Amino acid sequence: MTDMTDMTESTTTSTRRVFICGSALRGQPDHQNLQSATFIKETRTQPLYRLHAAENGWHPAIYQTESGGIAIPGEVYEMTAEQFDYLARNEPPHMYPTEVQLEDGETATAFFYPKELIEQHNWPDISSYGGWAAYKRASAVAG
Repeated sequence: MTDMTDMTESTTTSTRRVFICGSALRGQPDHQNLQSATFIKETRTQPLYRLHAAENGWHPAIYQTESGGIAIPGEVYEMTAEQFDYLARNEPPHMYPTEVQLEDGETATAFFYPKELIEQHNWPDISSYGGWAAYKRASAVAG
């Protein structure tokens, strides 16, 4: 016979899958903001998004676009509610969680940036670099 207490406990544990594509990637300076979240996989989004360097290259800013989107590379992590709340508190101002479509048809939560603010500040579109880590490598070589 199945112990119903164990089943109830496991179904009430709140976790979510989070797509990371910026400074919290493995090897990037804010990776510790993920705490002990469980790495699931490397992946890409569907080609529906644009990637910009916000605040003079301090952090990435992504948004969904109607046309001209790219597939953004990143990583998916399984996070508890506490881990997610910590990550959200440590994201730059104006970033907000929303669903992102991954290349395999899954969805995950990602942190987007308002397109209007990107345009207002004229932050550079870095989509052609092929992701945040590639952009940071190229910036380090150029700088």
